[in-house]
Amino acid sequence: MITRRILGASALATAAIRPAAAQDRSIRFLVPYAAGGGQDISARLLADPLRAALGQTVVVENRSGASGMIAAQALAQAAPDGATLMLGGAGETAVNQHIFRGRMAYDPIRDLRPVMIVVKVPNVLMGYPQAPFSTVEELVAFARENPGRLSYSSSGIANPQHLAGELLNHLAQVNTVHVPYRGSGQAVLDIASGQVQFGYNSLASGLPLIREGRIRAIAVTSKERMPQLPGVPSVSEYAPLAAYELVNFFGVFAPAATPEPIMERLHAAVAGAVADPELRGKFEAQGLLVQSMTLAQSRAFVVAESEKFGRIVEAAKITVEG
Repeated sequence: MITRRILGASALATAAIRPAAAQDRSIRFLVPYAAGGGQDISARLLADPLRAALGQTVVVENRSGASGMIAAQALAQAAPDGATLMLGGAGETAVNQHIFRGRMAYDPIRDLRPVMIVVKVPNVLMGYPQAPFSTVEELVAFARENPGRLSYSSSGIANPQHLAGELLNHLAQVNTVHVPYRGSGQAVLDIASGQVQFGYNSLASGLPLIREGRIRAIAVTSKERMPQLPGVPSVSEYAPLAAYELVNFFGVFAPAATPEPIMERLHAAVAGAVADPELRGKFEAQGLLVQSMTLAQSRAFVVAESEKFGRIVEAAKITVEG
C-alpha cells in the first residue's frame, strides 16, 4: 500500500513536469488578433521551435476581438496545465485594464503569468519631410512655440503608438494633438502627404516610404536603436527626454496558476528557441528586438509596464467609449 502511494505521487510529479506530453495533447497557442499581424507572425515563427523542444504539436489559434481581450480571457480560464498558451502583447496584458477598468472579465496581472517576454516592439517617430523639424530636439522646440498646432497619427486609440505620443507630451511638457486611425496604413500615408506632421507607427508599416524618402525617420521609441535603422537615434538620446521609452512587447503567457515545474520547462523551450540565430534574424527582419528575460524578469517587466501605461492613461485622461 505504501509503495503504491509513493509510486502514485511520483507519477503525479512527473506529469506536472511534462505538461500534457503523457497524454500526447497538442498545445493551443492563442493569438489575440487576426492572421497576418505582428503577433500572429511572431507566434507562427515560435510554433515550430516550441514543437521541437516540447515534443508536442503546437496549434496557433487566432481568437481576435475586443482589443485582444477575448483570447486573454480564454487563457485566464484555461486549465493551468501547459496545454494552453498565448502570444500576448502590451494591450491585453498591460494597457486594457487602465482603459476598460471594470468592464474586463479578467485581471491580467492576477490571472496571467508571462513565461517569457520574447521581443520588444519599438515604434518609429516618423515625420513629414517638409515639416520644420528633423530631430526630436527640433520637434519639441517647435511644439513649445506652437502649442496645439502639431498633430500626430497612430493606428488607434489607447494603443502603444498613441501612448508613445502622450508620453512625449508629458515628459517634454508640450501639447501635440493625437489623430487616431483605423490601422497603420492610412496613418502612415497621411504623414507622407503632410495631412499630419508626424506620427508613431511600426517599422514595417513605414519602412518602404522611409526608404523612398517620402517619410523621415526621426527617432525610435525604444532605448536601443533598431538594427534596420542604425543611424536613427532613440528618443531618449535627447538628454531632456532620457527617461523616455514606450514599446509594445510580445511574450508567451500561461494561466497564472500553472505549476512552477511546467513554467520552468516552458521558459526553457522559449528561451532556447529565441537563442537560435536564424530565428533571431527572422524576428529582427520584422523590426522586433529579441529579449532574454528570466521568468522573474518577465513578470517584473509586465508589472512595471502596466504601471507606466496606467500613469500615462491617467495623465492624458484617455477613455474609450463602449
